[in-house]
Amino acid sequence: MCSTKNLELVKSLGADAVIDYTDEDFTKNGQTYDVIVDAVGKHSFKQSRASLKLGGSYLATDHFVNLWLALWTALIGGKRVRFSITSRMPTKKDVGFLKELVESGRFRPVIDRTYPLDQVVDATRYVETEQKTGNVVLTVSRD
Repeated sequence: MCSTKNLELVKSLGADAVIDYTDEDFTKNGQTYDVIVDAVGKHSFKQSRASLKLGGSYLATDHFVNLWLALWTALIGGKRVRFSITSRMPTKKDVGFLKELVESGRFRPVIDRTYPLDQVVDATRYVETEQKTGNVVLTVSRD
């Protein structure tokens, strides 16, 4: 799901189907899904629940209420909220695996803008506009 301006980008990343959220509300189209990932906190579990298949999962990336929902839905079964919290730092093996995926073309990161580290405030302001497409990268110079 993305805005009209990102339809072709998302298709090029390999999506089987793409919904333009400016044109269609996925919670009202009558379709159900195995997994709904709310990457930016736009649709709550409550809003998305009817769009999940039985046994489906809602993957939350923010809002701490989802921690409670993850515990609750694990107990009652059916449609579940899943919330990942890890304190594990990426290992050399993790980074190598990611490098392999990028080099093989199986993973293509989308970089919207790049800022030098001394422009971190500008980078943060841009991210806060909620208009970015992909990632904003800070570069560190040896100078």
